[in-house]
Amino acid sequence: MLEAYLLTLLGVIAAQASPGPNLIAVASVSLAQGRRAGLCVVAGVSSGMLVWSLATAYGLATVLEWFPHSLTAMRIVGGSYLLWLAFKGLRAAIAGKPGSIKAAKRPLTSRQAWLRGFLVLLTNPKAVMMWAAVATFLFGAGLTPAQVLAFGPVGALSGLIIYGSYGLLFSTGFATRGYHRFARWIETAFAAAFGALGGRLLVDGIREMRS
Repeated sequence: MLEAYLLTLLGVIAAQASPGPNLIAVASVSLAQGRRAGLCVVAGVSSGMLVWSLATAYGLATVLEWFPHSLTAMRIVGGSYLLWLAFKGLRAAIAGKPGSIKAAKRPLTSRQAWLRGFLVLLTNPKAVMMWAAVATFLFGAGLTPAQVLAFGPVGALSGLIIYGSYGLLFSTGFATRGYHRFARWIETAFAAAFGALGGRLLVDGIREMRS
């Protein structure tokens, strides 16, 4: 179980740290309103992760109970999605596209900032597919629904640390300049992490189809 958790956590960290709606929400509010508002968005994002971990752990468990062979298809779909993210990251790195992080225009209360983070996470297709891939990988490793659900707080804590760090950094403005300067290398590193986990899922799915 520990090995499956560690490998999954690497993929989750890559997903959380890579540019996307969650990071943009945290960074934009932090740039505009400072540390407190940014960290409220972070708290909302982490809360949303717990919701998706619960939904994927028991929702996917039910699907697998009714359709045992669906795990193979989920591995192929999840692996292909992660490889697509890897491809997009490499394409962005090669093109050297500028980052899309800008300061938010409308000021938010602490409650509104939390709600923005929560809703961004729940409506983020990347988050949905990532948690589905996580659950697929953990179930494929032989874990029970309770053990898959137990990974939820681990992923949420990881998000709290990563997005919290982004919130603190972007509230200074210094990280914005660094992000734009090193965006190409950042995208390349994330692409490598997505490719490793996605490739593992895809290979496992293909092997099951042939057996």
